[in-house]
Amino acid sequence: MKTNKLKSSLMIAMTSLLVLTTACSSGGSDSGQSADGKKNVTISFRSTGSDDSLAKFFKSGLVEKFEEENPDINIEIAPVLASEGDYTSKMVLQMKSPDTAPDIVAEDTSIIKSDAAAGYLEPLDEKVKGWSDWNDHIIENLKSGVTGEDGKIYGVPATSDTRGIWYNKELFTKAGLEVPFQPSSWEDVLSAARTIKDKLPGVTPLNMIVGKSSGEGVTMQTLEMLLYGTEDTLYNDETKKWVVNSPGLLDSFKFIDQVFNEDKTGPTMQVALNGQAGSIAFEQLFPQDKLAMAVDGSWAGTTWSENGAAPIENAEEKMGFAPFPTQDGQEPGSTTMSGGWAWSIPANAKNKEEAWKFLEFLMNKENATARVVAEGSLSPRDDSTDVEGYTDRPFVEEAQELLNVAHFRPANDQYAAVSAQLQSIVEGIASGKLTPEQGVQQLKDNVSRTLGADSIEEK
Repeated sequence: MKTNKLKSSLMIAMTSLLVLTTACSSGGSDSGQSADGKKNVTISFRSTGSDDSLAKFFKSGLVEKFEEENPDINIEIAPVLASEGDYTSKMVLQMKSPDTAPDIVAEDTSIIKSDAAAGYLEPLDEKVKGWSDWNDHIIENLKSGVTGEDGKIYGVPATSDTRGIWYNKELFTKAGLEVPFQPSSWEDVLSAARTIKDKLPGVTPLNMIVGKSSGEGVTMQTLEMLLYGTEDTLYNDETKKWVVNSPGLLDSFKFIDQVFNEDKTGPTMQVALNGQAGSIAFEQLFPQDKLAMAVDGSWAGTTWSENGAAPIENAEEKMGFAPFPTQDGQEPGSTTMSGGWAWSIPANAKNKEEAWKFLEFLMNKENATARVVAEGSLSPRDDSTDVEGYTDRPFVEEAQELLNVAHFRPANDQYAAVSAQLQSIVEGIASGKLTPEQGVQQLKDNVSRTLGADSIEEK
C-alpha cells in the first residue's frame, strides 16, 4: 500500500514538472526576450521521442554555433511529442495566440496552404527576395509546395521525398527484360509486368498500394502517381473545384483494373488489401525474390540497408529505382508525387527578424544537408549533391533527380475527405467490385454529397 502511495506521489510530482516544462517551452509564452536582454527564438517541430533524429540534429552543436555567431539571440528548442495529426492540432492552437506562438514552426507541406489561408503564417516573400540561396539553390519545383492560395511564400522546404518503381534487377534479367529499367509509358510498365508473369511463375510482377487500410498511401503512392502523369489533376487551382470526372482519372482507374483484374499481375488480394502491404513487399517479397516491381516511396529502399528491417547484401547491385513514366511519354517524360516538411514563421511570432536569421542558418548548404542525411530524406537544395555523404546513400541520386518533376497533393482542408473516397474506390476497383466507370461515378456522387455540388467539376 505504501508503495502505491509512493508511486502516486511520484506521478503527481512528475506530472506537475511536465506541465511546468511544457508551459515554459510552449513557444512565445514570455515577452520574447530573455533576462539578459537577448531575443528568444523558439522553434517547434514534431518529435517521436528521445531517439528523434531532428532533436539529435539540434543537439549536435548546431544551436551553440549559431548563438556564438549571434550573441544577441537565444535559441529555444521546443519539440512537440505527438502523432502527426495531434501535432497539427497542437500547433494550430499555439499559433493562434501571440502568447503561445513559436517563432519558427515545422509545417507539413500538405497543410501550409490551409494554415496560410487561416492567417496563422507570415508571408516570406520579402525575406526570400534577399536570400540568394532561394533563387540559386532551392529546387524550383518544390516552391509550389510552400506557396499559398494567394501566391505568396509561406515556408522554406526543408525535407522532401519522391516515388518511383522499385525493381529487382536479377529477376528482370532472368525474364529477359532490359536493365536498367527505363519505361517511357504506362504500357511499358504493363508490358514488363506481363513478361514477368509469363517467364517467372511464382513471382509477383507488380505491387501497388490499393487497400484502403493503407490510407493515404493508396492516394499518393498509387492513384496520384498515375493521375499526375496524365493531362489532368485532382484539383483545379483556378476554379477551386475537385475534378471528379476526367479522361486522366478514368484512365488511372483503368490502369489499376488492368493490373489486378485483366492482366492479374498484381499481388493476391490477401496481400494487396493488407494494411501492411508495403512492409510485406519490401521486407518479405523483395528479399525473397518473389516480387519484381513495386511503386512506392524513395525511403523504402532503406529497408535493405545494413541496419534496415530486411538487409539485402549488395542491395544497390541487386535492386533498382526507376522513374514512373507519364501516361504516353509526354513531357516531362516521368512524374512523381512529393511530400515533406518546411520551416515557417507564424504570423503571431514575436521575433520574426531573428527567426528568419536562424532559418537561413538552418537551411544553408551544410546544415540543410546534414539534417536530411540524419533523417534519411531528400534535400530541397540542388547543391546538396555536392556534399560528401549525401549521394553516397543508396538510390538517393535517382530519387533526388525526380524532385524536378514532382507534384504535390492538393493542400486544403477538403483533401482528406476526397482522399478517403479515393481510397475506397481504388480498393473497390482492384478487388473487382467496381468498374473504372463506376469508380468515377461513385467519386462524383460521394464528393458532391460530402462537400456540396458546387465543389466539383467534370472535364
